Amino acid sequence: MKYAVLLGDGMADEPLDELNGRTPLEAAHTPHMDRVAAEGTLGLLDTIPDGFTPGSDVANLSVLGYDPRECYTGRGAIEAANMGVSLGPRDVAFRCNLVTLSDDAPPVMEDFTAGHISTEEAGRIIRDLGEALSDGQRDFFPGVSYRHLYVWRNGEEAMRTTPPHDIVGQPIDRHVPAGEGAGAILAIADRARGILRDHPVNRDRRQQGRRPANAIWLWGQGRAPKIEKLTEKYRISGGMISAVDLLNGMGVYAGLEVFRVPGATGYIDTDYDAKARTALEILDGLDFVFLHVEAPDEMGHEGNLAGKIRAIEDFDARIVGPVLNGLERGGPFRLLVLSDHPTPIRIRTHAADPTPFAVLSSLDVENQRRGNAYGETAARANGLMVSPGYILMEAFIRDWRGFIDRASG
Repeated sequence: MKYAVLLGDGMADEPLDELNGRTPLEAAHTPHMDRVAAEGTLGLLDTIPDGFTPGSDVANLSVLGYDPRECYTGRGAIEAANMGVSLGPRDVAFRCNLVTLSDDAPPVMEDFTAGHISTEEAGRIIRDLGEALSDGQRDFFPGVSYRHLYVWRNGEEAMRTTPPHDIVGQPIDRHVPAGEGAGAILAIADRARGILRDHPVNRDRRQQGRRPANAIWLWGQGRAPKIEKLTEKYRISGGMISAVDLLNGMGVYAGLEVFRVPGATGYIDTDYDAKARTALEILDGLDFVFLHVEAPDEMGHEGNLAGKIRAIEDFDARIVGPVLNGLERGGPFRLLVLSDHPTPIRIRTHAADPTPFAVLSSLDVENQRRGNAYGETAARANGLMVSPGYILMEAFIRDWRGFIDRASG
């Protein structure tokens, strides 16, 4: 049996007037996902436990079969695993965004991606911040584009921090870190802003009419979690494909081999085709693949409706279609297609609503909960709700037929 999970981050959304009451998923041309829903099982998945902030960290832990209430400590620690950053039991890892703040008083969060700064430019900035501000107890580590890491050895974690993508267009004064240890984080951020104000990368970006990375934003702090390896639990081998450290870090904790795909950017220009080819190559030798595409989520954060529809259609045509065709040329398989959480165009951030999923199982063609299309309305009408979401993975791998029988009964 081969298992493939294809996840379009933030694909789910809300009905929009400009789409005549349809969601971007429902407006997009997605014949391959529609086929999975029509020939397989369609339902809704509840990936965000009560009391948790909706985000890709919590949601994808649920998708991978982990109960976030038992193992989630913070996004930073998960990303550290992918970056090869070792954390001691008292070390705290923070996600470090390069952002663009306005010159207002108080400053406004203009762009949580610093204009989708390139990895090369960002690397120069993070290295310079490290040289100026690291002291053996506090260190910076470069990541991809605007996404980086800050580690505080023997640090504090019991403070309130806010994801920067939640406050775009808002003054930051009510959202800066607060609580025990926050003073040290605010001091580092203030010193970094002084360094970045006239950094050579930012001078060049301003001259080119692009947004500067004039500040850092520290959030998502946590200590190293304790997570059972998915590969050991189910006695399977597998791989993770993603452009972002968060998902790759989850892959490390889950025991999956992380595959780096040239041209995978975490944005709408990512190389979908190379990702699909890599997924099929993985399944030639391993049992399981998790393929993550960030582009729909990024378009949702930008409020870019046309871009989100394009990202969904590219995901369907260039990921779902080729992988499904490749699976059908081989032996028995199960294919799971889903969004981890909604990223509605209207609010430009994550929402906690259940999200549609569809499973096609080649061995269980007579035992499905079929839908008429892949989308939020069809999934809701089908009447299958999987909650809590983390139970889906065990059913997907171990007993899909029994799971559907119980759900239908």
